[in-house]
Amino acid sequence: MVPLHGTCEDRFEAVRGALAESLAKDDVGASVAVYLHGRPVVDLWGGFVDAGRSVPWGRDTITNVWSTTKTMIALCALVLADRGGLDLDAPVARYWPEFSAGDVLVRHVLSHTSGLPTWDTPVSTDDLRDAAKVAALLAAQTPRWVPGEVACYHALTQGYLLGEVVRRVTGKTVGAFFAAEVAGPLAADFHIGLPAAHDQRFAPVFGPPGGLTVPASTELFEIVPNPAIVPDDTNAVSWRRAEIPSGAGYGNARSVAAVQSVLTSGGGGLLSRAGCERALEEQYHGLDYALGVPMRYGLGYGVSGRTCFWGGMGGSLVFNDFDAGLTVAYVMNQMLDAVVGDGRGMTMVAAAYDGLG
Repeated sequence: MVPLHGTCEDRFEAVRGALAESLAKDDVGASVAVYLHGRPVVDLWGGFVDAGRSVPWGRDTITNVWSTTKTMIALCALVLADRGGLDLDAPVARYWPEFSAGDVLVRHVLSHTSGLPTWDTPVSTDDLRDAAKVAALLAAQTPRWVPGEVACYHALTQGYLLGEVVRRVTGKTVGAFFAAEVAGPLAADFHIGLPAAHDQRFAPVFGPPGGLTVPASTELFEIVPNPAIVPDDTNAVSWRRAEIPSGAGYGNARSVAAVQSVLTSGGGGLLSRAGCERALEEQYHGLDYALGVPMRYGLGYGVSGRTCFWGGMGGSLVFNDFDAGLTVAYVMNQMLDAVVGDGRGMTMVAAAYDGLG
């Protein structure tokens, strides 16, 4: 059995068991955290940073959580809206005059319904490091569908669309705004764009053993990766330094839960309670034509009843239950072949519910 480290209240021992089992079966290194009404009740980690299993995963090890990063940029938008600086029902063009699609609203971007799920012209992984370039390409595009009518997961484009809106409103990139206005006040060790000072505790991600499977094309959307991203490529220093806000945030389960638990604790000093509730406002319910599965989207999150959630390609996850005051986060470095997520994170969530009795 792989040894675990950290703290866990007795009633949440099922979470300890779930992480231990995952490390023995699928994971190389991983962490899990549970917050209850804004208070940490589980903070566990174990396993290894490297494929050779010689460097232990430590308390402050961080890794790329892929699209779990989207919950961080969504929170930035909710904070700005709560402060009155951003109207989520306003056209994107109100804040970004060069943006040509006047009927795309900010909430369409948050709910993957803007009709801009990818670039019409080929882009490279190098282009993703140039936010101004790829944002300008999106500003010039015509939406593929009437905004608000079709959900088609904006795997990469959401971050650049929302990031440019945040920049126009605040004068800061979304990574800088997040650092100053969200992570900073919460003392949360999560980064959108990783400074060199943190490199020594970075854990590289490992692609799925059998490679990534691209979702099948649907009747409205032919899946053609643009650009095609190989997980190993994202371990490069140049990738870590860039702000790629849809899918290159760095943290561990503790930092993810510390940030996202503001929603389940009444705002954590960043949001009003009403501002938290906005995450649950349903924007779309139906088939997502990129993922090929039914989805219910709120403002920046998948929603189900009084819960909101999202995960990253290969397995990371954050889950918020408003009524229970519960936030669960799971972060690992071994990806599995599941574009919509695999069962590891939800096993942690189920174990946390056991602790609630």
